[in-house]
Amino acid sequence: MELKSIRFCAISPEADQLVEFLGLGLGFPCVAKPLKDSDPDSPQGGIFHAGDSWIEIWPEGANMPQGVMLQVIVDDANEYAEHAKSNGIEMRGPMHANGECIYFALAPGGLAMTIQSPMTDEQKEAAANAAKSE
Repeated sequence: MELKSIRFCAISPEADQLVEFLGLGLGFPCVAKPLKDSDPDSPQGGIFHAGDSWIEIWPEGANMPQGVMLQVIVDDANEYAEHAKSNGIEMRGPMHANGECIYFALAPGGLAMTIQSPMTDEQKEAAANAAKSE
């Protein structure tokens, strides 16, 4: 079990101000990015890279409710989820999206978290077959 990186994601009606604060105010290098690469009209956000980790800032919108989330990237999300469940932590998932296997948890104090890893070839094939049957 290996922790690879973290992502901090904030979805906020003040997304533009947060991007300006982090980018212009604090001088963090920012990449402006549409939420959906293939849709130029999708909401614009900012990504601030820090090695293999990063901060994501997005405006709230459809299927993007306001909030913060800690995304933990690991080598095998399934293994971490089983470990967490064996220790009494409620994990939801897996969900497969954007090439990642994702589990969801709510940490003490209400912090939303995901544990995610790159999808295996078998998971990618299963997801592609499921999409074809829909």
